[in-house]
Amino acid sequence: MDLVRHLGYFLVVTEELHFGNAAARLGMAQPPLSQRIRRLEEELGVRLFERSSRRVALTEAGRLLVPEAREIVARVERMRDLMSDLARGDAAVVRAGVPADLGAAVLAALIAGFRDRRPDVRLSLTEMGTAAQVAALLEGRLDVGLLRHPVAANGLAYGPVLVRHPGVLLAEGDELTEWATVHLGDLAGRDLVLFPRDAEPGLYDDTLASCRRGGFVPAEIICTDRVEFALGLVLSGTAVAFGAPAEVPGVVWRPLAGTPLAWRCSPAWRTEPGPYVRDFTAVAVQVLKENAGMVDEGVPPAPRVAPRPATGFLA
Repeated sequence: MDLVRHLGYFLVVTEELHFGNAAARLGMAQPPLSQRIRRLEEELGVRLFERSSRRVALTEAGRLLVPEAREIVARVERMRDLMSDLARGDAAVVRAGVPADLGAAVLAALIAGFRDRRPDVRLSLTEMGTAAQVAALLEGRLDVGLLRHPVAANGLAYGPVLVRHPGVLLAEGDELTEWATVHLGDLAGRDLVLFPRDAEPGLYDDTLASCRRGGFVPAEIICTDRVEFALGLVLSGTAVAFGAPAEVPGVVWRPLAGTPLAWRCSPAWRTEPGPYVRDFTAVAVQVLKENAGMVDEGVPPAPRVAPRPATGFLA
């Protein structure tokens, strides 16, 4: 029995919960499909579906099998694609997820660094938030990602954790720009521009908790992942934002006294990392240190006499 093919049939039936519809979708008659599902049940020694004249429902064993079947089918498809690429002489590919606001200079350095290290491997980047990256890693749609902490996800392994202490971005005419550093409590009553919670749930909650501890409860939180929109709000004096220095006329960056915010990031992958993932991790860590002002967790932040150039904004 072709177990992978039968698992594929099983997954289609679980999505349709109707043997006739599933058979039509697979381009086959219903009786052969029913026979294949019975053979799969015999092979596994369990019933996967409860069948009646009116409905089809998954058994407990069927529900448990769904995620495992998806993983097996996805891995086999990926293996076939990889072998097909190799047979055609195509370059190997590493699929990596990166934050949407990584910054143009950082992104360019990451691509160039990986190209220099592995010119025989194509780097396929997809911008997405941590929540989306976790799902893609667990489902096998990404090989490696750059995740922001804290992350609540079982089944992932992590590379070195790097940290950055963001400052605050203010309008040029804001009275707080007269000070060398700004306390979180000084921002009380102001609106805050922040990345969306659905993209970065852990970091979003962690940032607001730190703000509350520091005496800053925003009057309103404006969520966006669009840098230009966020900068426009800061320029207008409507809100403040946290992040790296932004070389934008009319926007002033100030460090936060006592570095109350610590934004952490690390590479992550699901299974034992292959050579391509290890190469990406090494390059990413180096680039984030050299181009994004990040340091190893536990290393005190460097004095901020002269802010670094902009390398990203909201995170």
